[in-house]
Amino acid sequence: MNIPLFPLNTVLFPGGPLPLRVFEPRYLDMVSRSMKTETPIGVILIKNGDEVGPAPEIYTVGTMADVTYWHKRADGLLGITLTATQRFKVKDIHVNNSQLMTADIEVIKNLEPLNVNDDTRYFLPILEQILEQLGPPFKTMERHADDVEWISARLIELLPTSLEDKQALLESNDIAERLTKIESILKDAKH
Repeated sequence: MNIPLFPLNTVLFPGGPLPLRVFEPRYLDMVSRSMKTETPIGVILIKNGDEVGPAPEIYTVGTMADVTYWHKRADGLLGITLTATQRFKVKDIHVNNSQLMTADIEVIKNLEPLNVNDDTRYFLPILEQILEQLGPPFKTMERHADDVEWISARLIELLPTSLEDKQALLESNDIAERLTKIESILKDAKH
């Protein structure tokens, strides 16, 4: 499967929303083509380089996302919301003349939902408190309050920790590792 890539300074987990302002011609074309052909866009973390200008060096694991909302903003830019669906691994990268990156990818199986239990129940109110402070699409997103995998993914996306840590957790299949990292971030925030 070949998909266009949107290299960003962000890490997105399956199920997560990502509001963006799109202004570069290559990405406007990419979004338009994606919406017409219902092709997913690959959101992938930049390892070295910038979001604008020449194609950057990227990590090899990202997340496929669909354009689930779009509007013309007051500033004239295109506003979109991407919603992540599936992790992927880059097999081969292609860069065209406009510096738009596409990749041949291999789909990575998403983690199975995991029921909330007594040990993990306290994460939900923390997430709810964060989501209520944010505007749409976070405040209005579909919630999976009984799924520790979904809750932990949203917390890793939203809590302050390094992009490298977020990327490592995106690449990992270990929810316990994710929960340990969240507990560490929360403990550090109390000090």
